[in-house]
Amino acid sequence: MPITGIGRIACVLAALSVASLAGQSSGTQVSLQDLRDGLKDPTRWLQYSGDYTAQRHSPLTQLTPANVNRLTSQWTFQTDQSPLMLTGRSGGLGVPLALDGVLYFAGNNNRVWAIDGRTGRQLWQYRRDMPPDVASRTTRAITRGLAVLGDRLLVGTLDAHVMALDIKTGKVIWNTPMEDYQKFYTVTSAPLVFGDKVVVGVSGGDRGAGRFFVDAYDVQTGARRWRFYTSPEPGEPGSETWPNSQALAQAGGATWTIGSYDPELNLVYWTTGNPNGPGDRRLGDNLYTASIVALDGDTGKLRWHYQVVPHDIHDYDANVIPVLADLRIGGQLRKVLMLAPKAPYLLVIDRTNGTLLKAHPMIESAKNWGEIGPDGRVILAPENGTKCLPNIHGVSNFWPPSYDAAQGSLFVTIHQVCQIFNVPPQPGQPSAAPGSWTVGGVGRAALRAFDPITGKVKWEFKYPPSDFGLTGVSPGRLSIGLSGGVTSTASGLLFTGDNEGNFIAFDSRSGKPLWHYQTGAPVWGSAAITYMLDGRQHVLIAAGLTLTDFALPDSTER
Repeated sequence: MPITGIGRIACVLAALSVASLAGQSSGTQVSLQDLRDGLKDPTRWLQYSGDYTAQRHSPLTQLTPANVNRLTSQWTFQTDQSPLMLTGRSGGLGVPLALDGVLYFAGNNNRVWAIDGRTGRQLWQYRRDMPPDVASRTTRAITRGLAVLGDRLLVGTLDAHVMALDIKTGKVIWNTPMEDYQKFYTVTSAPLVFGDKVVVGVSGGDRGAGRFFVDAYDVQTGARRWRFYTSPEPGEPGSETWPNSQALAQAGGATWTIGSYDPELNLVYWTTGNPNGPGDRRLGDNLYTASIVALDGDTGKLRWHYQVVPHDIHDYDANVIPVLADLRIGGQLRKVLMLAPKAPYLLVIDRTNGTLLKAHPMIESAKNWGEIGPDGRVILAPENGTKCLPNIHGVSNFWPPSYDAAQGSLFVTIHQVCQIFNVPPQPGQPSAAPGSWTVGGVGRAALRAFDPITGKVKWEFKYPPSDFGLTGVSPGRLSIGLSGGVTSTASGLLFTGDNEGNFIAFDSRSGKPLWHYQTGAPVWGSAAITYMLDGRQHVLIAAGLTLTDFALPDSTER
């Protein structure tokens, strides 16, 4: 069919739009100062967590509790993923970056897009061709996000590489293998950039990989600068918490959640996963698994650690995002790190030295699991097969929290789901195997606002009861029960999503729900970003295989 005059005009305008954006992108440079400034430039969202503190708190105020009910969808972007490596819980975990009117998004199966922030149209796409056996070597097909510095995007891959892409075209600048993916190492987390380095963690826990690590690579060349192993070599400090060298060689401690960074202290904060193998084969605390570690930004050397779960036997890994803030505790302003892990205590730690300052129960049955001693050490309660503990998804998990310093509120989605471990044998039945368990099938999730100093719950919003697991299903098959991350704004708004696919705006001061939009897919693990474009505040969320952008209809209705 021939193109009409109107059609030619439309094609020309579309081409000019893309050319304009491409030209705008071609001059794009992100400096280290830009990254340190975080969200001071309201047109940008340059890091997975917004800034180095991981507070996910935007200074924007155009959207308010009074007008958020007029928020409307502006466009959607379908990632059009091949189902070959896609699993039901893999969709929608990514968080995009926003830079000068262009969005950069890493989706499943290591595809990366540049998207026009005004229209949702693709500007370019990069797709990595994977070895054919990668699908059998990873339990997830996800990539949670990107990092940016200068004119390049940084991304980790499912076959355990770290790569730099040209931000203008998506072409590969360098490609560095981290480890052998056939040993079940993979990368699903967003990287973290500071100085001239990009820091990347690895996934693969419970799949046969041995020792895990956090790596730093030169942003310009891709050369590895340092590596920190999350379990020590025999004879090194911490090795005494393992029974032998064989246990150390298969230690575990995956690093699959992004960390945070303090430029003044030059410390990288990263969390680690559960140890590998049955507990009776690795007696001891099993450092540095299920811990938060502080690493020297220049060398990767361990400065301090705090073990969230000594000798973890329930998959209560510590893979959650550390949130940095300055809090006045006991009359003294302290540089702190806040952690809302799978274990049932909200932890407030001095980020200069690792001293535990506060430990607040996040659920009413926290003491069933254990208590925190005067020295900060976890004292686990003995199990007899009758105590109700958090299930394997934990009280909280990898979904990002948010912190509003003006309110003094840490916003966390928590789960209260009963799981009973080490069930004793019933009369007339065979003895229960070590580690056997049952699940109380119905659980509840809630969005809570915590005062991190007192531990008080300022408010909570209870989500409807959900089927978080079925009795008799093995832990590896228990796939439901994830939640959306949280993003707050200076105007008193809170954005998050739920398992039913609702993207929701709350009043962050009261917890009152103000608006929601049905995305059509569960919001699992992803979190919203918000930024200004052409004088309008936009909010963007990933759910399932779709990105959806929201803003007020036009300037007259703000």
